[in-house]
Amino acid sequence: MFIGDFHRGRRLRRTAPLREMVRETELRPADLIQGYFVVDTPDAGFEKPIGSMPGQSQFSVERLVARVGRAMDLGLRSAIVFGLPEKKDPMGTGAYADDGIVQRAVMRLKETYPELLVVTDVCLCEYTSHGHCGVLDGHGEVLNDPTLDLLAKTAVSHVRAGADIVAPSDMMDGRVGAIRAALDEAGFAHIPVMSYAVKYASAFYGPFREAAESAPAFGDRRGYQMDPANSREALREAAADLAEGADILMVKPAMPYLDILRLLRDNFDTPIAAYQVSGEYAMLKAAIANGWLDPKLAVLEALLGIKRAGADMIITYFAEEVLPWIK
Repeated sequence: MFIGDFHRGRRLRRTAPLREMVRETELRPADLIQGYFVVDTPDAGFEKPIGSMPGQSQFSVERLVARVGRAMDLGLRSAIVFGLPEKKDPMGTGAYADDGIVQRAVMRLKETYPELLVVTDVCLCEYTSHGHCGVLDGHGEVLNDPTLDLLAKTAVSHVRAGADIVAPSDMMDGRVGAIRAALDEAGFAHIPVMSYAVKYASAFYGPFREAAESAPAFGDRRGYQMDPANSREALREAAADLAEGADILMVKPAMPYLDILRLLRDNFDTPIAAYQVSGEYAMLKAAIANGWLDPKLAVLEALLGIKRAGADMIITYFAEEVLPWIK
């Protein structure tokens, strides 16, 4: 029997206390941001399950406040809010209306739960009748620079309603600088910008289009979201957003782009967020529903992998489900 001088890694894996003592990555409640969809409806009791995202729903403002309250009892610290307006138009005016659905929801959430950290998604796609993330010209092309003013107005209106962080997701060039300037001019220099700096044109957004009712009426978003084949481009996008004033960089999606997440972590010392998107959620939920994966083990492993790759915080639809496991 050979007994030589070799590494005995199993010594530190033998018992649960040993494994916990040397564990390198930890998932905390403060790391998780739960996504919510709020609908502009007169029905205070409105709650509509999202078929492609089991366990998630569209909520009226009142139902959202109640749902968030239950999640906070479990330890929820942060939420990101997406709005579904009553009406849409070519300019997406509901996005920056003072009485818009996100603005009203944020106001109610902050009034009810002042300690909740509220992030708002800043984009026009949920509010435009054509479903694109900016203003269109006469040929259906998204106009970059005219869109910037509307995004800036949207961000300021969210902060006036009480948002703690604004998160532009549109992928227009220069939008972080425009939003930063508008926030500073409005007296909100203290509000951070969490930029969707590295957002790929991904097939994994499919269920979100149902949840937010934001599918483009024609074409796609590959003209402004990033090509999934590119990695060096991620560094340019992240550097540009930092130069314009971003406080947090985001990679979206998460699981198919863990290499990109690590690339940013190795090149920037700013906080980094990752978005475990609707398709990632739906895949895990489908496998769990079929009995192919253990729910707790699979979900925690997926989230730990995202954090291990470099994320400081994770937007995930699993936050409510995971909190009792890690609390």
